Amino acid sequence: MSTDPPAEPAGPGTAGTVDPVARRRGVLLLAAVAVTVLALDLVTKIAAVANLEDRAPLTVIDGFFYLTLLRNPGAAWSMATGYTWILTIVAVVVVGVIIRIARRLASVGWAVGLGLVLGGALGNLVDRFFRAPGPMRGHVVDMLAVFSPDGSVFPVFNLADSGIVCGGILLVLIALRGIEIDGSRVADQRG
Repeated sequence: MSTDPPAEPAGPGTAGTVDPVARRRGVLLLAAVAVTVLALDLVTKIAAVANLEDRAPLTVIDGFFYLTLLRNPGAAWSMATGYTWILTIVAVVVVGVIIRIARRLASVGWAVGLGLVLGGALGNLVDRFFRAPGPMRGHVVDMLAVFSPDGSVFPVFNLADSGIVCGGILLVLIALRGIEIDGSRVADQRG
């Protein structure tokens, strides 16, 4: 029988450990953000298909913002259209990686950023699996256009894409500030 005192919960940044309460909060925040992005993406895609199918683009702000329906088999600007199945696999891997690293998550910023990316990846995965022409080949529904209604200036996108891009930018900014996923800060190496 051991006489060692019970271990104290580790705070953010303690070598190899994450405070379980901070981790739980981080994972819940990540999940809440991801579910919100996914739900908003699904609702807007359903509305776009119901209201924009077989219609000319709707001008919201002339010369700047339009609503139009585009079924995209590829990535931005319809790149990699013949590789929809590869894009699907990449998205599945991204989801898996985010779920795996969530075990160390104790930073609010990382939780929000990863939640945005996760929600966006799941939103586009739903299309890849459940929309025509079939599983792992489905075309993603895009409906938001800036500068031109046909996507010739900037690609037509959806809320899932916005979540991925905004989450990615947030994660880069957090990393540049030296904040680790567990909430600790990178030690100043300039010596």
